[in-house]
Amino acid sequence: MTSEEYFAWRNYFLVLLDRLPIPVAVCTANGEVTVANPAMAAEWGTVPGQVRGRNLLDLFRPSHSAAAQLGRLTEALRLGRRSRYTIDVRWQAGAGGAERAGELLVDPVGEASLAYPLLLAVLRVRAEAPPPEPAVEVSEVEGRILALAAAGATTAAIGKAVGLTVDGVNYHLARLTRRWRVPNRTALVAKAYVLGVLVPGRWPPVAAAAQRERGG
Repeated sequence: MTSEEYFAWRNYFLVLLDRLPIPVAVCTANGEVTVANPAMAAEWGTVPGQVRGRNLLDLFRPSHSAAAQLGRLTEALRLGRRSRYTIDVRWQAGAGGAERAGELLVDPVGEASLAYPLLLAVLRVRAEAPPPEPAVEVSEVEGRILALAAAGATTAAIGKAVGLTVDGVNYHLARLTRRWRVPNRTALVAKAYVLGVLVPGRWPPVAAAAQRERGG
């Protein structure tokens, strides 16, 4: 490859790297960043030029479980092996930002004859669990209806227990179904647990409001 071809290929690679929405960096064998794309730099709230020259282990904090993989990567580099290694990491998103977690996929790349290959590091950000939905207040009657429905009671049995007609019970169930946007009674009961209306781990089922009133 001529020098002109090399620089043309390198420029093309850098353009592609910049456009990738996935965080990617190229590092030396000791982890020093030589190239980072904007998506990678954005993980620390900065720009690629400010990431260049820093070490991956200064930017990412490997988990305790990642020690074995780091050891395998070090040994692979010593022996000239070419394999992918997944390193579980955590890092802080910018100055004063929230802590994030994910996996760093590290591939030694370049000619097999090279004693110290480059490392291609691709960051796979772990999706954050959505925050739990806040508890939703329902009326005392609706809480009792939901608890009985969760226990498998029929509509008639629910009506008898709470002093309503079958139509009255169906009215409350339909109202909650529309309010919580669920398709049926099974989903309605599941949603009641998710929203904290019913107490998890209790049998027979009990409404959270009723348990609070009893002080337990």
